Amino acid sequence: MPIDGFDPRWTDFPDYIIGITKEIWEDRGIATLHHYYAPNLPVRSPGSLVIGNQNVIAATMATLAEFPDRTLLGEDVIWCGDNANGLLSSHRLFSTATHARDGVYGKATGTKLKYRIIADCAARNNQIFDEWLIRDQGAIVRQLGWDPKAYAADLITREGGPDTCVRPFTPAMDIDGGYRGKGNDHPTGQRYAEILRAIMGADMAVIPKAYDRACQLEQPGGVTGHSHGDADQFWMGLRSAFPDAAFEVHHVIGRDDPHFSPRAAVRWSLTGTHSGWGSFGAPTHASVHVMGISHAEFGPWGLRREWVLFDETAIWKQILLKTG
Repeated sequence: MPIDGFDPRWTDFPDYIIGITKEIWEDRGIATLHHYYAPNLPVRSPGSLVIGNQNVIAATMATLAEFPDRTLLGEDVIWCGDNANGLLSSHRLFSTATHARDGVYGKATGTKLKYRIIADCAARNNQIFDEWLIRDQGAIVRQLGWDPKAYAADLITREGGPDTCVRPFTPAMDIDGGYRGKGNDHPTGQRYAEILRAIMGADMAVIPKAYDRACQLEQPGGVTGHSHGDADQFWMGLRSAFPDAAFEVHHVIGRDDPHFSPRAAVRWSLTGTHSGWGSFGAPTHASVHVMGISHAEFGPWGLRREWVLFDETAIWKQILLKTG
């Protein structure tokens, strides 16, 4: 059934999101960004804030020049909202690409890459007007032979040094793109948000209570884990690196759809200092903002599958800008 305000060729909102993504990237309809993306939309990623569809078009062309065979396979679209206030899609993608040309990732290596992306896009009247985007940069650079910390250091140098390099995204640089929604009140979304709040409140005992013992975990860096121990070590490593950071839940969606398990999408952040030992080495007391998006599916014995994305290179860049 077509969505109010959208082109009738799209059968529903996930069809629109998956369809325009393929049209832009794989069908080379880059010019369609002039009408699919609002002229002044903000696109927040951990590495930067990009404003306006002209800058999005430039970034898209640069990516396709470096990775000409890139595919974007839509694994899921978890969504909420309405056309009046804005529909919000949390779109999880699995991307394949060959590093065929020189570019932001350095000299062409011919490496065939596989990595995930989650994009939260707000849309109304057939147009995206606000966006939050996380690519698994840790997975990309590792497959290209880099350590994320070394890649961040090299990027700072290539961008002209600490005084002139592109600044990673922080709340201080954010602008109001127009989407004011916080999600929906579906119980599956609320359940997952409460699990994350408990973990970030140091209640690691919630993991064996809430996660299926056979859970599958897709984590930054292209890492796949299983069961309670891997969940505990992942979340412990992140939280212990930033023990004084404020954890904030920004957007929560839960859904029940035919042929799907109950599932949730949560956009969250950690903002504070690198004051502890954990996944990012010795404490540096650098100010750090971690932008995160997580998806989860639930089954009869708890959380069955979880996908978590943040950008390790953007975190290291913030640390290195403090330490030199």
